[in-house]
Amino acid sequence: MRRFSVGLALWLGLAHPAWACDLGGVEMVRTELLFGRTAASDADWADFLAKSVTPRFPDGLTVLDGTGQWLSPRTGAISHEASTLLLILAPPQADLKQRLDAVRDDYKARFHQQSVGLVTSVSCVDF
Repeated sequence: MRRFSVGLALWLGLAHPAWACDLGGVEMVRTELLFGRTAASDADWADFLAKSVTPRFPDGLTVLDGTGQWLSPRTGAISHEASTLLLILAPPQADLKQRLDAVRDDYKARFHQQSVGLVTSVSCVDF
């Protein structure tokens, strides 16, 4: 059954076959960081982006604003808040995790947040 599942995933394009970047681009790590924005004003966010994120990821990034929700493990209540998704495409360098963790830790400390979401995947990137 496992071989069938892997084969189906490859056929549907859900896995990252070794030849995928042969179609164009280079393999990079796609990272999405999810920030709750209740405690950070637009000026606070701009300052955080300039001082904490940009020095660690000077090659570029994308900021998307939205509305998020999460379930509090402590109270069981669903909370809604403004949110920001930060998209970073970076080479798979040895210090990438350290730089991402520093951004997340800085945000949590600065704005008294319980967490900053992290989603990673490997993508073929061509500009």
